Amino acid sequence: MAANHSTISSPKPALVERKYLVTFILITSLFALWGFANDITNPMVAAFQTVMELSAAKASLVQFAFYGGYATMAIPAALFIRRYSYKSGILLGLGLYAVGAFLFIPAAEMQSFAFFCGSLYILTFGLAFLETTANPFILALGSKENATRRLNLSQAFNPMGSLCGMAVASQIVLPNLLSDRRDDAGQIIFHTLSESEKAGIRLHDLAVIRDPYVAIGLVVLVMFVVIALKKMPVGGSEERPGRAADTLRRLWHNTVYREGVVAQMFYVAAQIMTWTFIIQYADHLGIDKAEAQRFNIVAMCLFLCSRFVSTFLMKYVNTQTLLAVFGCGAALCTIGAIVIVGRPGLYCLVGISAFMSLMFPTIYGIALEGVSREDSTLGAAFLVMAIVGGALMPPLQGMVIDQGTVMGHPAVNVSYALPLLCFMVIIAYALHAKRLERQ
Repeated sequence: MAANHSTISSPKPALVERKYLVTFILITSLFALWGFANDITNPMVAAFQTVMELSAAKASLVQFAFYGGYATMAIPAALFIRRYSYKSGILLGLGLYAVGAFLFIPAAEMQSFAFFCGSLYILTFGLAFLETTANPFILALGSKENATRRLNLSQAFNPMGSLCGMAVASQIVLPNLLSDRRDDAGQIIFHTLSESEKAGIRLHDLAVIRDPYVAIGLVVLVMFVVIALKKMPVGGSEERPGRAADTLRRLWHNTVYREGVVAQMFYVAAQIMTWTFIIQYADHLGIDKAEAQRFNIVAMCLFLCSRFVSTFLMKYVNTQTLLAVFGCGAALCTIGAIVIVGRPGLYCLVGISAFMSLMFPTIYGIALEGVSREDSTLGAAFLVMAIVGGALMPPLQGMVIDQGTVMGHPAVNVSYALPLLCFMVIIAYALHAKRLERQ
């Protein structure tokens, strides 16, 4: 009988154990909250560009402020969580999120682009706390064997929040912007109006932009109360960590982790550039902002569906291999968006999202796979800080778009050479990580 028992393999651990289920659901809901903030903000670049009469490069400072907040606060967030707890980090993150959202009220009153950017900067202090906490918390809620799949499942709810943000932008914000009115030839007429007419329209449009942020601030406050009242399981960051310097040394000598931070930076840059400038790409084809935002929504639907498909595929396909394959798919679609002028190029641009779907959580999971639980909080912080890629590269892409044409080709098409470069870095990371895994 003993011999028979030894041949029976132990059952695979559950993806989410029953004792962690409520906590898992609550933390997973946070992924939707920061997804909403991410993707209601992307179309605001085009909205601010028109109503504040800015260049594409200056309007993209919205993204610089938004993702710069991650870069600023990720490490302080990790140190805070190491000292206190996951729950404390989540509550502080929700509080900062709400404060940033409510600062849109005075920003709209003052009609100050700088104030709006500052509000987003503070709002993303909160998002940095939430992402630095939630991602490793999900990894810690169960077996390490299926941690990457569990994180992919949680991350699948991020695009649900993103879709809500996009829907609000396309159905409530963009159609009600008076500054986007066009003449019979499809050209925006705002810049032809008198200063007094512009002032009235600007007051109206900034209020339209403000209201969704105030609404989400109220939702965030409700989540703050719910999580404050819920007892969270002890684990991960709630254990007393060692010295941060020792953790940094171990992380630096972990090649897969170190290269993962770089790959994550390039991925986030690619994602933000792909989605932020879909509206400008469509505008070049004579499509107004509200209709162009629908292409963003289609892209996010592809992203969401593909996230569930890729989570399923991970049960059978090596994660590094899957990342490389999806990277190649994204690169091919990007080449189509660069080379093809017209709606087929726009369709290629939308198609990139299907292949980006697994990248963030998969790079995250691969990078942290060989990192101890003691080091995971600070390790997660650098992966969140890598979101700074979303702050650095969109203004560069905006500068390319402002050229109008590059060697006779539409500059907005040419600008997608930057995301293409990013996808090449991701493919290289996936292949190198797979090679190291074999050693």
